[in-house]
Amino acid sequence: MDQSGVAAHTPKSPWGATTGTTAATCSLADVMSEQLARQLQEDDGNASSPSSDDAADTTSDLMLAQMLQMQFDREFDDQLRREEKKFNGDSKVSISFENFRMVHPYEDSDSSEDEVDWQDTRDDPYRAAKPQTAPRRGFAGKGKNITTKHDAVACGRKNTARMDNFAPEVQVGDGLGMDLKLSNQVFNALKQHCASEQRRSARLHEKKEHSTAEQAVDPRTRLLMYKMVNAGVLDSINGCISTGKESAVFHANGGSLDERPVPDEVVLKVFKTTLNEFRNRDRYIKDDYRFVDRFTKLNPRKIIHLWAEKEMHNLSRMKAAAIPCPDVVLLRKHILVMSFVGRDHVPAPKLKDVVLSRDDMKEAFQQVLHMMQTLYTECRLVHADLSEYNMLWHQQKVWLIDVSQSVEPTHPHALEFLFRDCRNVSTFFQKRGVSEALSVFELFNAVSGLDIPVGAGNEAEFVAQIVALEKRNEDHVQRRGKKAFALEAEDPPLEADADD
Repeated sequence: MDQSGVAAHTPKSPWGATTGTTAATCSLADVMSEQLARQLQEDDGNASSPSSDDAADTTSDLMLAQMLQMQFDREFDDQLRREEKKFNGDSKVSISFENFRMVHPYEDSDSSEDEVDWQDTRDDPYRAAKPQTAPRRGFAGKGKNITTKHDAVACGRKNTARMDNFAPEVQVGDGLGMDLKLSNQVFNALKQHCASEQRRSARLHEKKEHSTAEQAVDPRTRLLMYKMVNAGVLDSINGCISTGKESAVFHANGGSLDERPVPDEVVLKVFKTTLNEFRNRDRYIKDDYRFVDRFTKLNPRKIIHLWAEKEMHNLSRMKAAAIPCPDVVLLRKHILVMSFVGRDHVPAPKLKDVVLSRDDMKEAFQQVLHMMQTLYTECRLVHADLSEYNMLWHQQKVWLIDVSQSVEPTHPHALEFLFRDCRNVSTFFQKRGVSEALSVFELFNAVSGLDIPVGAGNEAEFVAQIVALEKRNEDHVQRRGKKAFALEAEDPPLEADADD
């Protein structure tokens, strides 16, 4: 086929006609020529590097690896320098990361201008050596130049070196590098401060993990509550109703117990395991003959268990005397499960918050007077914290709650507690306009059955007579070796706790 036929069958370019000159054709022998390849390589090298002396020798793999390692170390040192600057900040005592730098004999010409250059001083001959402390043998030198371990300079340097043994969170800096000399007095003060800070941190951690405060419960209390739900005693725990200085109250739906009915709505009174808000608990329990052999101030958690048990016994006495109060369902360590005073998840209001008519307020005073007399004569108890805050108004009746601090009349301070209760009750009802409300002196005599003369109405003289009467009663108990009052109601036996 001729050349014209070949040209006729050549497909046309979709981009249109090409412009310009066509490349010169060459033979295959010229393409495979080594001389031509060497010439092209030389031309390429001359174009990329104007000076052959400035180009690095990259023909060796070792040289390439060293160059890559130097570049990596340069970047690492730059990052370490930025971290050091960020860590020290504006502190007068700075920490150096010099020992962690990758130092190589290269010129740091590629580093940015805004970064501060650093200089390796590990092998600097003009750098001062770190001062050495006294040797282990206790002295250095001979003759008149001897230096013992009691030398002020050597002892100061040794104290500086011993600061490295402090806790890791204590930043002591490079004291030896600065030739810092700490006296024994300063070192001991720093050591005691670090130890006290560690103990304080441990106490805060202990308080957080093993305390019940405000509306939160510690893991142990939470585990007891979960066990009650899993055992079917409780159906669910809804939330916190109220908190006080001694406990936090939670609302729950009742479940079932073996051969014992559980109310549909119950409350969990969780006694706080911290004594910060109620430090004088022991005065209400250490002189109670029921717990005299079990009371100890060395274990606060056991005191809380006794406190919960004490309220359970007092509620049982009050229930036997038909005093309106919550029913005891279950006691587990410092958690007391009781019936709910209220309806449909709404607790009964406190007497201080409820708005009553004049007749209802008069009836409430008569009920409180009758309950105080029954509590003292039949239950042989003094509430010791009776006020409008611990009385609820429910179903047209006054209900008494919070009787964990209640004591017996044989308690050395029972009459003083009773007088305080009478003062709170009398003051509240007189402020509410109840004309039939008795005075504090008349109410005390009406409840206690005593006939202490009021005199000129001086409260100090009345209290002095009460204290004298308590003293005579206490001497009588110690001399006779028995209680001044016989108990008419026996305490119910305490169930064995499966968690103990």
